[in-house]
Amino acid sequence: MSGTDLDDERDTAAFPGQRPPRATVGSAHIEEEVFGKAYDPRTVRRIWAFVHPYRHRIYLSVIAVLIFTGTQLAIPLIVGNAIDTALVDPLAGGGGLIWSVAIFAIVVTLNYAASWVQEKQVGNVAENVLFDMRRAMFARLQVVALSFMDKTEVGRLMSRLQGDVNSMQEFLETSVISIGDLVLLCGIVVVLLSLDWGLGLLTLATMPALFIVRIFWLPPAKRAFWAAHETNSATNGAMAEGINGVRTIQNLDRQKVNFDLYDDKAWSNLKTQLTGSRYAQVMVPIVDSLTGIAMATLIVAGGSMVLNGSMQVGIIVAFLFYIQRFFDPIRSLTMQYSIMQRAMTSGRRITEVLDVPVSIADKPDAKTLTRDMDGSVDFDTVVFGYDPKRPVLKNVSFHVNPGETVALVGPTGSGKTSAMALVHRFYEVQSGAVRVGGHDVRDVTQESLGEQVAMVLQEPFLFTGTVFENIRYNKASATLDDVIAASKAVGAHEFITRLPDGYDTVLEQRGSNFSLGQRQLLSFARALVADAKILVLDEATANIDSYTERQIQKALGTLLEGRTGLVIAHRLATIRGADRIIVLQNGELIEQGNHDQLMAKNGLYARLYTMNYSSFDDIPDDVVNAATAGDGTT
Repeated sequence: MSGTDLDDERDTAAFPGQRPPRATVGSAHIEEEVFGKAYDPRTVRRIWAFVHPYRHRIYLSVIAVLIFTGTQLAIPLIVGNAIDTALVDPLAGGGGLIWSVAIFAIVVTLNYAASWVQEKQVGNVAENVLFDMRRAMFARLQVVALSFMDKTEVGRLMSRLQGDVNSMQEFLETSVISIGDLVLLCGIVVVLLSLDWGLGLLTLATMPALFIVRIFWLPPAKRAFWAAHETNSATNGAMAEGINGVRTIQNLDRQKVNFDLYDDKAWSNLKTQLTGSRYAQVMVPIVDSLTGIAMATLIVAGGSMVLNGSMQVGIIVAFLFYIQRFFDPIRSLTMQYSIMQRAMTSGRRITEVLDVPVSIADKPDAKTLTRDMDGSVDFDTVVFGYDPKRPVLKNVSFHVNPGETVALVGPTGSGKTSAMALVHRFYEVQSGAVRVGGHDVRDVTQESLGEQVAMVLQEPFLFTGTVFENIRYNKASATLDDVIAASKAVGAHEFITRLPDGYDTVLEQRGSNFSLGQRQLLSFARALVADAKILVLDEATANIDSYTERQIQKALGTLLEGRTGLVIAHRLATIRGADRIIVLQNGELIEQGNHDQLMAKNGLYARLYTMNYSSFDDIPDDVVNAATAGDGTT
């Protein structure tokens, strides 16, 4: 089927009523920019690094394969010898036949035992290597900089973790067999020439045609296999994005458009997979045809030699066995070459993930932050930008005293969230320094920094598991009493106890069986259980209804007691009580002070507050308490 035929067929198979447009979802070239395109000759060595711990099993498998190959070479000779023995002296040949049968039985037994050992060992090694690869890739992705994760589609990474690793499994399970096929091929050539070099050369005369075909076949086959992998990754990326954004898709009634966008990638993947499949299969009929030609040549030439008495029948029978077996390893190697090409492509993609630079790493002499550090935060002329040419923060400097609650406010894009990300060292500053407890965050271990800086984000992320497990997620040593105390402090205990299984209630994906307000309360409880010295609230109340927000505001006194608080909020009425408010605009600090001082200045903060002020604080407490007497949400 030609490309035009495929496109014509696609017109009728697309989403009802419309041909899919030639468009893309997401960034189609991000992966290429991150991982590059050039072939890495280290791929085989990197794969061997995973196999090396199991090398003794591989050596055992190779020995088993060699024994298996030896028995394969011996069987035709045994059969041919038995035939000649019986034909030369039919009456006295019984003893020779008995010996031939006995030897044949021994060889077949060795053949079975060697095959069983090889299959068991190779299968065991393959599974262990794949396990190690997945662990190594996942571990790497846990520590790479967020700047990498920000611009890499999840679906493409999943393609590498699953699809590429599975391709490696297929290769590992057949690679040792390839050694046996090569040995068998060479062994057959040697045996044929030793039996009768003239007939052997005549029979092997078809081989040059096969090598010529392979020379023209290899380059386009490589390109086809690589294109199939790339389009598969792009398709997985589009699928992951469509699934993760299904609520927004349905809300905006974009189902048909998104289907068209996905279908375009899926159709491209289909065409590249079909092309790769054709290249993988094209050599099989060629090999079969050459097998038939070689067999016909042998029968004609060998039959004439038998008729004139210059060759025994047993040798012709052995030749037939060897010719049939000769093209089997060629056919197998052809298929295994396709597997190897896919595996080399996958191996390169796997090693590229493993080689993604970890731009944020602990120094060899990094210090460990302890609970007795003072909890201060300092920004010293910090310059930072996701793109170094376009800084988000420009020479920002401020000091947060231990136990002080400081709010960061400013228009969207002013750098508030970026500044808080630097406190946790999610990104590296371009110049200047961020200090926590008097220590530059680059000089302390990331683990200890994470223990002393807890964050509550605008979009609470809850993991599959129970409520109890989610609340103590950052502190596995926390007891049930610790979790209950934290839940009571943030006002989550009441709605948790009303759940069917209380703290043992299992959350669905990302906590979708809870309201947004409930999920945020759980994330507050998680932060409290972590017992960090510094608490960062990044728009933590932005998506919560006013009554739940009031409930959280009451709990903040407990939450921030004895801790340094860094709060970002668009609803400025919620941070009026902060000890100090820092105002950012276009990445620069333009004013700071408490609420009354900033209002008196009549600057940017005063204008923002006037525009955003809510009369929520004027609602009587008895009304708030009555409204929140239920589950904490409206």
